[in-house]
Parts: sequence; C-alpha cells; structure tokens
Amino acid sequence: MFSRRIALLCAHFEIVDDLNLIIEQGNTAVKAAVYDRGKIVTTAVYEEFGLSELLPFFEQYPLENGILSTVAKTDEAWIDCMNRRLKYFLFLDSRSALPIAIRYQTPERLGCDRIAVAAGAHFLCPGRDILVIDAGTAITYEIVEASGAYVGGNISPGMTTRFRALHQFTEKLPLVKQQDEVPLIGISTETAIVAGVVNGIVYEMDGYINELRKKYPDIFVFLTGGHSFYFERRLKNSIFAAINLVLVGLNRILEYNVEKQ
Repeated sequence: MFSRRIALLCAHFEIVDDLNLIIEQGNTAVKAAVYDRGKIVTTAVYEEFGLSELLPFFEQYPLENGILSTVAKTDEAWIDCMNRRLKYFLFLDSRSALPIAIRYQTPERLGCDRIAVAAGAHFLCPGRDILVIDAGTAITYEIVEASGAYVGGNISPGMTTRFRALHQFTEKLPLVKQQDEVPLIGISTETAIVAGVVNGIVYEMDGYINELRKKYPDIFVFLTGGHSFYFERRLKNSIFAAINLVLVGLNRILEYNVEKQ
C-alpha cells in the first residue's frame, strides 16, 4: 500500500492586498479560508457559523474577492455582507463560469462541493485523468478527464451515515463509532458493524479504482473529505490525500471568474 499526503497548510509569507475569502457550507460544518496568491493564509472549521464568525475575517484581512458555496440553506445575511464588503463576490451555482467543462446530464442538480473538488483536482493535476474520492457525510466519486471535462460520478453513504442507518432502521443494533483497529471479521455485534461498514467502504473504494484503471490506465486518484486520512492507510491502491481540495477548487473557480471580469 502506498499513499502520500499533499499538504495544503497555512504558509508564512508577506500578505499583500487582494486576498480571497472562501466560504464552503457543507452538510455538517462550514469551512472558511483566506487565500493569498493561491496559498492558504488561514483556514477554520465551524459547527455553527454566522455573522459573528464571518465579520472577523473582514477585520483581520484586506479581502478583495470572495466565493460562497453551499449544499444547505444559507443565511441571507452572509450573502448581503459579502456583497457589500467585497469588490467581487460569487455565489456558486450551476450558472457560474467554470475552469472545467461539465458533461453531467443534470448540471443544475450537481452539488457545488462536487464541482469544487473536480475543479481543484484538475488545477493541481492538469492533463491527467483523475478520480476524486470525497469521504464525508456521503462518499462521492468524481471523474475528470485529462481534457478538463467532468464526465460524472457516483454517490454512496458515508461511514457515519452508514453507522447511523444501521442503528436507526433496525430494532437492536447499537450506534457505534469509527475505531482505529478494524478486524476482517467481527467477534461481537459492535465489531461486526465496524468491520462491515469500514471494510465495505474500503472494498468499494478499491473496487472503483481498479475498474476505472481499465478505462483510464494512468488515472490519478485524490482522496479528500473529513474521513480521508482514516481511509488513506487502509486502501491497497496508490492515492493522494488532499483534505483541502474543496477549498482549492473554490479558490480556482473564484480566480477564474475574477480573470473573466
């Protein structure tokens, strides 16, 4: 098993004007980041996010441009604040200009997070066929061809979602959480659930990689999302872990739209 982490961490360098503010609202948390010339200045994750969390970014940094991506209902106050305080603000949706081509049959229903990881992966690895596995509340599999065309992907339940489903939709199965040690075969109800869910996801991920390599022999595989490092060491295939891939993609989409102005 071989894996490598692509580090996307805060860098120490002289900050100039024209910084980008990136806000990504997911199913369970909000990520915020400030970018300077393609590098992350700061990033934070919030379970609850409002104007009291948004305004300090404007107080601490000379922000010029911003983007908001959401898969949930958004507080209109955020949008109003960013519209008023930024020179250029982009609310990402299906009508936004993108640095990749979208060949999805229902682009208006394609999640912004899926668009972002595809754009981020193509930006970091141009000219290669790419598979992006995003392991979060849901697990998504996105295919971007070397030409820069997003051709589609799949969605399945994430690890925590599977644990909760087994508990909620059965009479006696307990709610369990992820564990560091996962047996091949469980020897109790709890370990049977952990082994079934975790090993099932690993086989699913490796299975997709193996099948896609039949069509794309040189495919480059990114692993991202909140559970990316949990699965990184468990996969047999070579993968590249990049936990901030959504933020990378959103910053690239923002810069692409600013350039078009």
